[in-house]
Amino acid sequence: MLAPELVGKCLEQLKQAVPGVSRVAVLWHPGGLGERTEKDMLKGADVAARALGVRLQVVEARGPADFDRAFSDTTRARAGALTVLSSTMLLGERRRLVDLAARNRLPAVYPQREFVDAGGLMAYGPNVADLFRRAATHVDKILKGAKPGDLPIEQPTKFELVINLTTAKALGLTIPPSLLQRADQVIE
Repeated sequence: MLAPELVGKCLEQLKQAVPGVSRVAVLWHPGGLGERTEKDMLKGADVAARALGVRLQVVEARGPADFDRAFSDTTRARAGALTVLSSTMLLGERRRLVDLAARNRLPAVYPQREFVDAGGLMAYGPNVADLFRRAATHVDKILKGAKPGDLPIEQPTKFELVINLTTAKALGLTIPPSLLQRADQVIE
């Protein structure tokens, strides 16, 4: 489910939703994923930011106790938007993160739709329901005698863009029609 190359796509879509943004905060959970995956995600964010002409502010949150400080640092640095990197801890704290983004008036893009279901602005990432269906195929093969080590590792193939227009309105944003047309789901 981890796809470091999606970080750039998230930033691209955030820039389309907030065209005038010049500084974007990247919230990540150090140690939440493998070191190489985290490095790839941060590098992908940096490369995409340069291509989009935005500056990044990388903000760490090792645990929920760091959230207030992270958002304080973000607003102090005048970030105009936020992207949240994938992490089990951050997903588990999605309601609080979405509330903090709203309170700080930060348009944000998240790696999973659950953040948007909790009131976040937008999410782009693998379709989890599709991943579960595909996992069931692997389970079926194992139950029929296949050795797990012989099964191929698969990457996600179905991705979804979800946009919350209620949140956009609360932030004073007008989402461009071209972005809305690409959305798999628009919450009103």
